Amino acid sequence: MIMRLPQAIARLKSSSMLKRLFPKAPEPAVSVADPFGRRRHLAPPRNKARFTLAIGLFVCVYAVIGGRLVMWGAVPNERASYFGARDQIMAARPDIVDRNGEVLATDIKTASLFAEPKNIVDADEASELLLSVLPDLDAKVLYRRLSSKAGFVWLRRELTPAQQQQILDLGIPGVGFRTEKRRFYPGGSTASHIVGIVNVDNQGIAGMEKYIDDSGYRDIQNAGLAVGNDLEPVKLSIDLRVQHIMRDELAAAMVRYKAIAAGGVIIDVSTGEVLAMASLPDYDPNNPGDALKKENMNRMSAGVFEMGSTFKSFTTAMALDSGKVKITDSFDTSPFRVSGFTIKEFHSKHRPLSVPEIFKYSSNVGSAHEADAVGIDFHREFLTRLGLLSRLKTELPEVASPTQPAVWKKINSMTISYGHGVATTPLQTAVAAVALMNGGFLIPPTFLPRTAQEADAVKTRVVSEKTSGEMRYLYQLNGEEGSGRSANVAGYRVGGKTGTAEKVINGRYVGNKRFNAYLASFPIEAPRYVVLVVVDEPQPEEGKGVGATAASNAAPTVAAIIRRSATLLKVKPEFEEPGKSLLVSY
Repeated sequence: MIMRLPQAIARLKSSSMLKRLFPKAPEPAVSVADPFGRRRHLAPPRNKARFTLAIGLFVCVYAVIGGRLVMWGAVPNERASYFGARDQIMAARPDIVDRNGEVLATDIKTASLFAEPKNIVDADEASELLLSVLPDLDAKVLYRRLSSKAGFVWLRRELTPAQQQQILDLGIPGVGFRTEKRRFYPGGSTASHIVGIVNVDNQGIAGMEKYIDDSGYRDIQNAGLAVGNDLEPVKLSIDLRVQHIMRDELAAAMVRYKAIAAGGVIIDVSTGEVLAMASLPDYDPNNPGDALKKENMNRMSAGVFEMGSTFKSFTTAMALDSGKVKITDSFDTSPFRVSGFTIKEFHSKHRPLSVPEIFKYSSNVGSAHEADAVGIDFHREFLTRLGLLSRLKTELPEVASPTQPAVWKKINSMTISYGHGVATTPLQTAVAAVALMNGGFLIPPTFLPRTAQEADAVKTRVVSEKTSGEMRYLYQLNGEEGSGRSANVAGYRVGGKTGTAEKVINGRYVGNKRFNAYLASFPIEAPRYVVLVVVDEPQPEEGKGVGATAASNAAPTVAAIIRRSATLLKVKPEFEEPGKSLLVSY
């Protein structure tokens, strides 16, 4: 038993009862020597477990804070995410300028109003305050937005500075402003159909604004690279001064002749550049909602019309270019029937007419005989060659497709010869006339600057140089002796062809509703420009004793445009001796 006593003592020492009775003695103090050799005693650490616990708590707290910061940085809230996307959408757009550098479209900064509904204290009070400044807001929609649980909502885009200040003075919590880019058009409606418009997100949706986006700018936007102000301006071919003159004269013509619409275009015959193009009624692109009105459409490129006797330009050119008709030939102009229809003259001369007389007197019967001489297939192929039967290719997105008979018969070819049966855009008509004036080359029209060398690379011969020369002679003849006399301008010899077409309404021609046009070129002895003016449903001018044909309204409007713009187009006037004709004999 004595031998077992040590084991019993050891067991007793390890028991929990002994530990409670005799707690463990504190660890001895640690002794260290100071720099002077004296001994210092450090107290042993106390509550080591509590210290470890406190360290652990601090680590956990800071880990949570760091985790939240990482989460907020990696997963942005609704407002930050929305603004991040808006930074790409609201990127800077390049300025649009005319050929002389005059600004047509530019970006300005504007404020837009937003709310964070979660931070709105009283949605009803906030709605009343906002309506006091913006009474046109829908009260129900406004309240619904402010009382929602959304993190971000737009309330009004593009505020005026005055509106912004008034709302700031209200001091509404949870309401703020976002600086955005807004498109501004200094010229207003002067060139609206050419320049186009943007939507509320500053993205081009019409005209050259849309062309810019479709040509690569939208990709730059989406990549977030269009955020600076160093984008190169987009220069157009139009001359703002000439554009203003054209629009001004068209507006005056609408009033003078009580017309429902009017339009015009000027094209450089050497390059195909459009120097001016307008269509009235139009709209102010600073108020883009008006662009949606049907009456404000771009009739010059987006509308198709039967162009009437202006088409006789192409019929005569076709007959001469085919080699089957010579300029010295003559045709009977007596009325005749074909396929149950009678083709007759508007003003008959009651005798055969030569080709120049057919053109000068605008003979329907003579034109029908010219078309019959070349045949249906050649007729259709020739108009296709001049681009009159297919959709025009140019930068403007608003371009309509021409209409033509599904099956061409003899009667179709004959009526088309004098402008009935095919509907095309006025812009196409002017482009085709350019080929008749410039030596026989069809040049795609452009609203961007183009040099003569660049034009040479894209032009296509469609008629012979001889035919082009003969057509210049016929235009000059009609300008001096025919229906184009009212388009003459002193010092600037103008030649051309009138067209007075009855409009088709509900499938029938209506005699008292006309679509008039004058297709002209000047100076006609060496053409530099083609000018086309159209007047829709004109009325006789009061007190003038004249009718409502193109010679009475469209031709004088061309004269007014040329008279004011010729010097700006760098065409010098030349005055010939009174009574002396410069016509070249054929």
